[in-house]
Amino acid sequence: MNRLIQRSDVVDYQTYEDGRTDVRARILEIKRVRRIHLGENLTFLFENRETLTYQVQEIMRAERIARESAIVEEIETYNRMLGETGELGCALLIEIPDEADRKPLLQQWLGLQERIYVRLADGSRVYASFDPMQVGTDRLSAVQYLRFACSSAPVAIGTDFPSLDGEVELTDEQQQALAADLQA
Repeated sequence: MNRLIQRSDVVDYQTYEDGRTDVRARILEIKRVRRIHLGENLTFLFENRETLTYQVQEIMRAERIARESAIVEEIETYNRMLGETGELGCALLIEIPDEADRKPLLQQWLGLQERIYVRLADGSRVYASFDPMQVGTDRLSAVQYLRFACSSAPVAIGTDFPSLDGEVELTDEQQQALAADLQA
């Protein structure tokens, strides 16, 4: 099975609508395993072909996209999130509930994207690569797309950014899901 979304994976938004309830339930279960919280403000959502195909279908449905070139563009955009073979792609959601705190914290946390890592079973850390277009000169974007080049499935995810320093162990279920992604 190819690890990237293929054009044949995506149906027109009307056909998708017919089976959306079942697809949504299945994908939410897949995402449940892949959602990892670190502290109060950081949530990582590791993506795979299925979760991102769902995202493409949802965008096509919401925006009524039917033009072939627009569909292909969405697929290409989401495939970049998955990265290359041997990489895990994830969205980092920086959650700051109080709107008054959001801008100052996103400014204060500039550089966080360089201090996110996954820890492998041998204890080594693999730091994330990120899209520099998502980082301004004065603040972070509240959503970051990260990739980790891993030789094996991680056992933990963390950050050594000073004010957010912490690490969380991955469950066996999470480790198995990420191992499957690396093998795809």
